[in-house]
Amino acid sequence: MKTKKFNTSQLTILGLMSGILFLMAYTPLGYLNVGPLAVTFNVIPVAICAIVLGPTGGAVAGAVFGLTSYMQAMGIGGVSALGSALFQISPVLTAIQCFVPRILDGICLGLIYRVVHKKANTYVSCAVTGFFSAFLNTLFFMSALVMMFGNTELIQNLMGGRNIIVGCCVMVGFNAISEMISSTIITAAVGTALSKAHLIPAAQIAKPDTAA
Repeated sequence: MKTKKFNTSQLTILGLMSGILFLMAYTPLGYLNVGPLAVTFNVIPVAICAIVLGPTGGAVAGAVFGLTSYMQAMGIGGVSALGSALFQISPVLTAIQCFVPRILDGICLGLIYRVVHKKANTYVSCAVTGFFSAFLNTLFFMSALVMMFGNTELIQNLMGGRNIIVGCCVMVGFNAISEMISSTIITAAVGTALSKAHLIPAAQIAKPDTAA
């Protein structure tokens, strides 16, 4: 059984994206605070790693993203208002909230890129991956938030007495749309540049069986 190994260029990309995730997490480059949640651009490096390195690279980048979120929830290097409030309720559940959605996001993005890249060019494939990077991050994050903290006074107050679906849409509406637009555009541009530099694996398109 063969185990896929990353080459030097791919490992460099992983290290660079991980460094960018930490930079963005602790500077104004990564977050735009709007309401109880923040518009985050950290989904973009996760998408880039998933494109270049597949599901494994996406999972690693997602874990780094989760680590920065959990550190902020603990007040290390910065403070996340929502993360800090959740940490006060349960540090363990907050860890799950920070890590699991981001890791799942990275894995799914690697698979999405592979599927789309078999039928579309690199620019379109990267754009689709960028869109889903923000979309799935929001979906997984909010789903985990509702499942683990939905009955707490904190989340009930944020929902404002609305039902779960409406409340979640109100909470993340502007943030999610902003993340999806920015992630789609930037991931497509960066992914295309990396493709021209031959850092993205070529699409493996199945050939028809020509045997008689």
